[in-house]
Amino acid sequence: MTEQSFAIVGGGLAAATAAEQLRTDGFSGKLHVLAAEPHLPYLRPPLTKEYLKGAEKLDSILVKPESWYREHNVTLETGAEVAVLGDHRVTLGNGRDIPADRILLATGASPRILPAPGADLPMVHHLRTVDDSDTLRREIVDGGKRVVLIGGGWIGLEFAAVARSYDNDVTIVMLEEIPLAMAIGDELGERFRKLHEANGVRFIVGGVQSISQSNGVVTDAGTFAADLVVVGIGAVPNTALAEAAGLEVDNGILVDEHLATSAPDVFAAGDVANAFHPVLGQRLRSEHWANAIAGGKVAASSMLGGDAVLDEIPYFYTDQYDLGMEYSGYGPLAKGAELLYRGDKDSGEFVVFWLSAGKVVAGMNVNVWDVNDKVQELIRSERVVDRARLADPGIDIAGA
Repeated sequence: MTEQSFAIVGGGLAAATAAEQLRTDGFSGKLHVLAAEPHLPYLRPPLTKEYLKGAEKLDSILVKPESWYREHNVTLETGAEVAVLGDHRVTLGNGRDIPADRILLATGASPRILPAPGADLPMVHHLRTVDDSDTLRREIVDGGKRVVLIGGGWIGLEFAAVARSYDNDVTIVMLEEIPLAMAIGDELGERFRKLHEANGVRFIVGGVQSISQSNGVVTDAGTFAADLVVVGIGAVPNTALAEAAGLEVDNGILVDEHLATSAPDVFAAGDVANAFHPVLGQRLRSEHWANAIAGGKVAASSMLGGDAVLDEIPYFYTDQYDLGMEYSGYGPLAKGAELLYRGDKDSGEFVVFWLSAGKVVAGMNVNVWDVNDKVQELIRSERVVDRARLADPGIDIAGA
């Protein structure tokens, strides 16, 4: 009987997690991991946090050391360009074919490009890769730079916090009045805005008209001098390979709850996968690291003929200045939901819950630790909670 061969196209957390899970679950056939970047698979969250600060080195953010791939007979190719996705094969840019009985697409996403003149100047950067983080750390570490961030999302705010810690002048330009409003709503987004303003960050509302070395960033609200511009206006899933192969694509590669694509024996996971979520009853594309881990495991199961489903509660975290936060919940259900605070919301240490029809659909703990698992349990239970008990810090969350 011919030995089976699996190929994983991608070199991020979802790809590495799937490779590990395949070996853990007993797959002993040939296993290829084809990474586009020149590095071993690594974690992205530290790129805007401890790694950007220089507190962590590359080895500390690798998913697995190089020795793991060798010891587990995983053929890892870095700097690998996959040109064609064929019928049970992938073709590299050099023309070499790799036969594959099952294929996992974990091609990730790329930064959205700012549609403005000057967006391609050398002074304009994105923060997506470890090389991006290295470059930007060199730019800000000595302080004194006029930094303009375009976009008020997580990446922009986390970079702003690190840039201010090096005593750089930071201005954030965004289209919305309140940062993070789409992710956590106006009330909590305003808290993050005030946090940054208290640390010297300037917020400007307006669209970007152009960028130039001489004038800086020209916006609807005025012109702002800049030594460094960082664009963080979202990411676009890398679907070109899937589209060329005829797979169904819409804001990512369309997959079912088992992460199977529209093509036989082809699966997708991580940032690129727009998966059907069985709890929500709708599609959800998540770009957070917890989804990459969960998706990698589910994809491995499906590649081996298992029936695992991707039904995890979305989770993400952030560190900005002296604020640490974890969020778990269903974004679509949290829109317009009632907010309930546990603890003093003005103290900087609290938990906030999003309630819909009396049920917890999301929760965020701010500078309060070791409660996230209980928050997730409460969400999964789908039970109507006692508001007074849930708001009382003296009562265990699980008993609310």
